Amino acid sequence: MTIATKSETAKQATLQNSEIAAGIYYYVVHKIPGRVRFRVPLLAHNPDYAENLQKLLESDSRVLKVRLNRHAASIAISYQFSHHRSDRSCESWTTTSSLLCDHLMPAYLGHLIQQAKQNKIANSTVKAEKTEANQVKLPAFAAILALLGLRLPIPRAIIAATVAFAALPIAKRAYASITKERKLNIDCLDLIAIALTSAQGNLLTPALVMTLHEIGDTIRDRTARVSHDRAADLLESLGHYAWVEQPNGQKKHIRATEVKPGDIVIVYPGEQIPIDGQILHGKALIDQQKLTGESMPVVRQPGQSVYASTLVREGEIYILTERVGIATRAGASIDLVQQAPVHDTRMGNYAATVADKAIVPALVFAGIVLAATRNPARAASILTLDFVTGIRVALPTTFLAALHHATRHGVLIRSGHALEKLAQVDTLVFDKTGTLTKGDIEVVQVETVVGRISTHRLLELAAAAEQRLTHPVAEAVVRYAKKQGVEILPRQEWKYEIGLGVQAEIDGQQVVVGSDRFLHQCGIPLDCLYEPHLCNQADCPYHLNCRISAHDSLLYVGVDGEFQGVIYYTDPLRPESVAVIRELQTAYGMSIHLLTGDSQQRAIAVANKLGIPLSRVHAEAFPEQKAEIIRQLHTLGKTVAFTGDGLNDSLALSYADVSISFGGGSEVARETADVVLMDNNLTSFLEAIAIARQTKAVIQQNIGLAIIPNLAALGLATTVGLHPLAATVVHNGSAIAAGLNGLRPLMHQDPQKRVEAITSGTTENFNQG
Repeated sequence: MTIATKSETAKQATLQNSEIAAGIYYYVVHKIPGRVRFRVPLLAHNPDYAENLQKLLESDSRVLKVRLNRHAASIAISYQFSHHRSDRSCESWTTTSSLLCDHLMPAYLGHLIQQAKQNKIANSTVKAEKTEANQVKLPAFAAILALLGLRLPIPRAIIAATVAFAALPIAKRAYASITKERKLNIDCLDLIAIALTSAQGNLLTPALVMTLHEIGDTIRDRTARVSHDRAADLLESLGHYAWVEQPNGQKKHIRATEVKPGDIVIVYPGEQIPIDGQILHGKALIDQQKLTGESMPVVRQPGQSVYASTLVREGEIYILTERVGIATRAGASIDLVQQAPVHDTRMGNYAATVADKAIVPALVFAGIVLAATRNPARAASILTLDFVTGIRVALPTTFLAALHHATRHGVLIRSGHALEKLAQVDTLVFDKTGTLTKGDIEVVQVETVVGRISTHRLLELAAAAEQRLTHPVAEAVVRYAKKQGVEILPRQEWKYEIGLGVQAEIDGQQVVVGSDRFLHQCGIPLDCLYEPHLCNQADCPYHLNCRISAHDSLLYVGVDGEFQGVIYYTDPLRPESVAVIRELQTAYGMSIHLLTGDSQQRAIAVANKLGIPLSRVHAEAFPEQKAEIIRQLHTLGKTVAFTGDGLNDSLALSYADVSISFGGGSEVARETADVVLMDNNLTSFLEAIAIARQTKAVIQQNIGLAIIPNLAALGLATTVGLHPLAATVVHNGSAIAAGLNGLRPLMHQDPQKRVEAITSGTTENFNQG
């Protein structure tokens, strides 16, 4: 007897001509050989996507004709295809063959419908980069023209017109700042300096200044750009479709967004729950790790609540819908992520902020000098020596170099501001499951009753009984058996009870594997093992040592009505966790907090192993509670970094000063995080902090390089006078020096040599222990 599977009735009720894929919903309206018409709702309200899809289809060699009707949100595609289903190109629509079978073409065209969305994102990025490149070209051309004009008979009017045309974007930005934002910005200062120097007949100086400024702005913009397009639709993590029971008893397959409160939703094994609600009937083993962070699935029965974004591992349940979409617990978390001050913390432009603060003092001082000396050249020199260009060029360059340096070490840092904040972090909050622990169940030991059965035989029988079950503990037992070289025997008659265990006939023997309660239910006595934490090797009638860590669990095995032994399993710590936590506490003096949706008992067990004070352990926390803890730490004046990898962590990630996730974490966590550890190793975080602190030191050096030479030149310009071109040489020279100094992070081989040694040594000791 096997576990419940999706019924044939439900399978037949599938909408054969519909597709709800990642991001874009579409379905087939009509299909004949060689021609298919799709309905794509996105076409009606997104002209950019419509244009991109048409171009993509027309560029495909298999497509003969495309007719797109945006008002009807439909697209008709004529194509060439192979009539032979045995054709090799029928095996996969990703083949390089120019022809596909007719029955595969709709799927292939559906793939292009999805791909058009990604191409749109790529095209927008290319356009932005082209725009940035064009912004630099004109000032550079003006500078070259002005330089050639010193030696060649180029009409001065042409050079002046080129400089004026290059200055037009600056003038527009300055005008918009004054009229719309009611404030002076760096563009206002630039425009005044350009006007003063140009009025004196010096066209080379403003051209050089504009060129350097645009280079700095381009670097700054590329440093700050975050790929928000990929995270624009966070609700995709809630699931795309649902099975709904109709009043007549039929089952209908519809979009998850079409489910209404009061509907009865059926969820089968391996499917994601698309709504929040209460189980009407059925029983299921549910993996809630994405929502709560719990490493172990939980059993849910009639009357109990279940939540969207969680996964049904085993069983089949009928749920009375209570909340859908953004109203679900997961949806509300995503909505809070979107409303969180994430863009302020990521997109803030540090260099522009520092530069803007110097505008008013520079203008006031230049005005005083002009009034006292009546010399526009001195005033222009002072405006040229504004301390701002060096900062605008050097800081983005430093950030960009550091970000590239971090990437080489497997750390993706999304912005310069995030890097700056990372250097200031004094409090680190870690999620437990999948962050400090591996997030996967592992068998750690097999122990048998003395004199009854060998360890090898017990594992052989248990693995045979557990084979092909989707429960993570069952999968862990089978993995462990294979690793030990144990043969997986065939399983005859078997019965699985959700949340309890499995009974099976293996090699002529009746095997029971599961909880202590399940063995008692099957008539197998355990005596004192019913309370395993009270048992030790001295008084156990089976001579088992069951005094184990609260972080470990037991799987009981009985054979032919007699108890035979136990299998220990756990969600183990990452090998590097102990070393990383100790390094953060000792070398960096950081306050470490453990924040998890798991039970208090398991959280304390992990904290004890890692040396985290119990006063900083926060267990059984839902996403909104995690965010509240981050807020509380903020109110204490802490600069907080949070590390997590699941949907349940995305809200806390958003409210932290610096958010850290793993390359292998959930898509929502990766897109929410400021720092992504691409190699899925916490050791990389130590390198990220070292890089951040080195970058902070380089920035302080660059500010000195930008200020000191300009301050000296400013003294000369104020007293004895300084030609604007000489001021430009000092000014630009200091900016270049600071910019080159900002590239130093790229020359570093390893930001922290001791990290590898410390971690490998501790890891070795930890593994031996």
